[in-house]
Amino acid sequence: MPFQTFKLRIMTTIATTDKILTGKKFPFCPGCGHGISVNQLAAVLKELGYKPKDVAIISDIGCSGLIDPLFNTHTIHGLHGRSPALGLGVAMGLNQKKGKKTIAFIGDGGATIGLQHILEDARRNVNMTLILLNNLLYGMTGGQISGLSTPKFKEIIDFEKDIPAFDVVKLAYASGARYAVRVNNPKNIKKYLKKAIETDGFSLIEIASLCTSYAFKKLPELLAVTDEEEEFENDRPATKIVPKETRSLFDKQAFIEPAFSNNISQREGFLIAGSAGGGVQSVGKFLAQAGMLSGLHATMKGEYPITVGTGFSVAEVIMDKNPINYTGLDNPGLAVIVTEDGLEKVKDRIRPETKVYLDEKLAGKVELPSRETVVKPFSSLVNRKSLALLATAYMLKRENLIPVDALIRILSEHRLRDIFMETIDRMEQLD
Repeated sequence: MPFQTFKLRIMTTIATTDKILTGKKFPFCPGCGHGISVNQLAAVLKELGYKPKDVAIISDIGCSGLIDPLFNTHTIHGLHGRSPALGLGVAMGLNQKKGKKTIAFIGDGGATIGLQHILEDARRNVNMTLILLNNLLYGMTGGQISGLSTPKFKEIIDFEKDIPAFDVVKLAYASGARYAVRVNNPKNIKKYLKKAIETDGFSLIEIASLCTSYAFKKLPELLAVTDEEEEFENDRPATKIVPKETRSLFDKQAFIEPAFSNNISQREGFLIAGSAGGGVQSVGKFLAQAGMLSGLHATMKGEYPITVGTGFSVAEVIMDKNPINYTGLDNPGLAVIVTEDGLEKVKDRIRPETKVYLDEKLAGKVELPSRETVVKPFSSLVNRKSLALLATAYMLKRENLIPVDALIRILSEHRLRDIFMETIDRMEQLD
């Protein structure tokens, strides 16, 4: 199916009515079977005494994902195949609160994509219900077959007819679901929906649903190619979530008390570019910490390829007297470039207002539009692992935006401080 990107959308409605449905017109194609399941679910929830604010409904991408505006309940609209995972999180958060219910919708296409999430829900067996609307195809993208398209259906369209479909009901049962059922006859939907929702634990109900646009116009035609109805129950209690108090990750972070002054009057962005294995990310972190030690707000972001031992490595550091709410570095004021990998990666990011500190081996390789370029023999004084540190320390010393002593203070607390100090001492040979 075509690749699509969707964002998570969460809508919480302030229900001023006891009606489960909003009364909005159903968005489904004429004759679509999904509307039957929506109406039957609303009837079951009302019969069981649920109010709109007692229920969280999580929808998926596809035709089954059109249900959000139809319910007065809390709703979450997620990524394709991810409604079971989102539902699991909601159900765990509710922690079996009495009178609350989590219900997730998914289509057979979403179930194909998110099958592992369904099995994980079944294995964990928390209190939620997954409603799988199976119309045997991807209805929203043109009628492509799914992993739940039955062999009988594929014989009709003459495509992959020898490849079996997933039996999600049996898979969920085998994975530990408290209750799993397949319903084909619309007259039975309400009865089994009620049983699924009353189940204490994870329940899955697969409902055969007509797709009049790409499959069949009449119910008997659909029933002729669906798998047989089946019902399974595991005799296991719902998993109880045991909450525990944990410390915030921020509590574990050492607070850096300012010990130096600074000469920064406005936001300053630093770009450090080198090669993987050259300590660029560590130097970026040290520089940001030195900024904090100098009384500034600071952020650091790193970029490097998945092959962490080869290729480029780039660190972005921003310092400001004010809190930094946007961490993008669009116009770096200062750039330290020490290897060819780094130069190739950031050459297009250098602006006329950028001042560059460049290793002498890179001089003349690329014409940079910088306001000033300082060329120094960093690579002739230290090995590749110390290049970024030497060049960054030298840049700090020359620019005097924050004291180089702030950086030295940070380095002195590191387990490799002796090696770092040897590198810092080499700065004398650059003047």
